[in-house]
Order: sequence, then C-alpha cells, then structure tokens
Amino acid sequence: MKEEIKDSLENPKKLEELFRNNKGTFKKSFDLLYPDIKENLTAQIWNERLNFENKDISWGTKKELIVILALSVIAGLIAKIPDFTALDQEFFYLRNIAFIFLPMLMFYFAWKQSMPIKKQLIISAVIAVSALYMNLLPVNGKSDTLMLACIHLPLFMWALWGYTFTGDQFKIHQRRTDFLRFNGELVVMTTVMLIAGAILSAVTIGLFELINLKIEEFYFRNIAVWGLAASPILGTYIVLSNPQLVKNVSPVIAKVFTPLVLVMLVVYLIAIVITGKDPYNDREFLLIFNLLLIGVMAIILFSVAETSKTGGNKTGTLLLFMLSIVTIIVNGIALSAIIFRITEWGITPNRLAVLGGNLLILINLMMVTYQIFKSLKNVNELVSVENSIASFLPVYTVWTVVVTFIFPVLFGFK
Repeated sequence: MKEEIKDSLENPKKLEELFRNNKGTFKKSFDLLYPDIKENLTAQIWNERLNFENKDISWGTKKELIVILALSVIAGLIAKIPDFTALDQEFFYLRNIAFIFLPMLMFYFAWKQSMPIKKQLIISAVIAVSALYMNLLPVNGKSDTLMLACIHLPLFMWALWGYTFTGDQFKIHQRRTDFLRFNGELVVMTTVMLIAGAILSAVTIGLFELINLKIEEFYFRNIAVWGLAASPILGTYIVLSNPQLVKNVSPVIAKVFTPLVLVMLVVYLIAIVITGKDPYNDREFLLIFNLLLIGVMAIILFSVAETSKTGGNKTGTLLLFMLSIVTIIVNGIALSAIIFRITEWGITPNRLAVLGGNLLILINLMMVTYQIFKSLKNVNELVSVENSIASFLPVYTVWTVVVTFIFPVLFGFK
C-alpha cells in the first residue's frame, strides 16, 4: 500500500480509490510514509484530512438519529417481551439475550453500508431460524447442551454482526481487525454510559424516596431495562459519529493492562503451585481457569490491535510476547486438565466443548506468539500479527455453530 500511495501522489483519483477501498490500511500506510513525502503538497493535504480532529460532539444526520432511536425502541420492546406475555423471564433471557440488540446492530450496519437486499434477507433468515431453534430446544434444567447453546449462540450472532460490519470486505483481514478494534471502543463507550446511567438511577430513586415514593420496581421494570437494551446501540452510534472520543482511551487501556495482566498471571501460576490447587480434579477451578484464559486472550487480541494501530514499540511488543508465552502455559495446563478428565470419566458435552475451544485458542495463540516474536526485530511487522488473529475468526465462528446447533442433536439434547 505504501508504494501505491507514493506512486499515486500526482493522481488524485487513484489516491481516492485506494482510500475508499480500505480506509484503515490506507491511513496506517500513509502515516508511516508521510515523513518521507511531507514536502509534497498533496501529501500535506491528505495528512490534514486523515488526522483532522473535530473537538465538537457530532450527532450525525437527522435520518440516522431517527434510525438509531427506532432500533433502540425495538430492542427495548424485545427485552420487555416477558412482561407483555406469560413467558418465564429465566427461560426468555437465557435463550434470547443475543436477539435483543445484536440484530439491531446488524440492521444498522446493513442500512448504513447499503447492503444489497438479497444479503439482508439472508442475514434476517439466519437470525429468524436461530431464534426459532433456540426457543424450540427442550426445556431441561439439567441439559448441558442447552446451556452450551445458550452460551455459544451470542458468539455466533456476534460473528454474524462482524460480517455485516465488514460488508463486502469480509475477506480482507484489515476489516476484521477493524471490527475487533471497534468492539474495544464500543465496550469503553458502553461501560461509560452504563456507569452514568447507574449514577442517574441511584439519584432518581433516592430523590423519590425523600418524598416517600418507592419507585424501585417500576423504575427497573419500565425504564432501566430499556436503557440496558439500548446502550450498545447508542454506544455504537456515538463511537461511529465521534471516533475522537475513545480513540485515545483504547490504546491507554491496552498499554496499562498488558503489563498488569502479565504480572497477575505469573503471580497466579506461582500461587497455584504454593497452594497446591489441582485443576485436574476440581471442576469449578478448571472452569474459572478457562474463563481466565478467555479474558487474557481478549486482552492480547485487543492489545495487538491497538499496538499495531499506534505503530508499536519494542517494549510493548516484548510485553505482548511475554504475555503470550505465559498464556500458552496457562492454556497448556487447562488443556491437559480437560484431557485428563476425559480419559478418566469419559466424554461429555461440556468437556468436548471446552476441549475444542482450548485447542483452537492454543493454535491461535501459537500463531500470534510466533508473529509477535518475528515483529520483535521490526515493530512495523505487527500487521502480520493482526492477520494471524483475523484469519482465525472464521474458525471460531465454525466452532460456535457446531456447539450451538450440532451438539444438542449429537448428544440427544442431554
């Protein structure tokens, strides 16, 4: 991309085409190239265009705001279905929490990117079939496959949202990485909104208590639930309309948490040895171990995406490499524990799901670690780390499909 930009400085149309085809890669390549071409007037103009920061808060167009508000209302109505019907709340939310806001986000990006009607209909059909399938699964409080389907279905819907986010550029690794980075920014924005909402709720309830009115039940059933359902939708709109709000926060979070998580993991592994905790025979401990693994993996993926975005440095890359190595050790312990449990007590849906997930994470971690090791010599090569992450996302998606839709049938809905 750098050479294409350099060769097209005198061709405005070609530069615009390169930019529109892949905005993220174009900006990254241009920023790396700019010190060498900063005397060129065209390069100066593009530099201002790409790095201009609007300090004012933008609320987008009136039409787009109406769409967002409508989608938020629909999400709130879906969340209120148990109140409108005789459905049990636990039954509904366990099976349908992914359908409250993720389809709204898919519709928003499909509309925003003018996705062809045919593709929109296919996505809508997948959502409808998934919702029908989840709600027709047999009611069985002791069913492992039901719980696994409820856990993995949101991951499948998240992947489907990623497809609508990338649009026609799903096969481009950079667009998949952009989706991961956007998720990090959305988490930051949504968390801030939820904290602000919690403070407002506490103040509101407290004020009404001063005049001897107890509104807690009414407030949470009729107001808070709407806010929770709408928060990721409104957060998405704010992040897209005002990228300057969180673009500087995300790199800071990545840089701060990478060394902290590394220290925590090392101390945790030492503590396991000292306390004599045994993940091989302690099911709850193994479960927490795997949750820890997933969380650390997310930190690594987010940190790599942000480090690559900001150009990277040797210290940050070294910390990522060390964190990856320690995480592989954690993964190895968890993997050996689940294999031990399978050989001792046989295969169950839970054990097979954990085994498959751990194997995929281990393979992806080894790919990422190898690429980080290569980038230690050249921090600009972190793009290869991004590619190793992005290329594995479809593999995770396939596994979520298997666990969600095949496991219940394979194990007789037990």
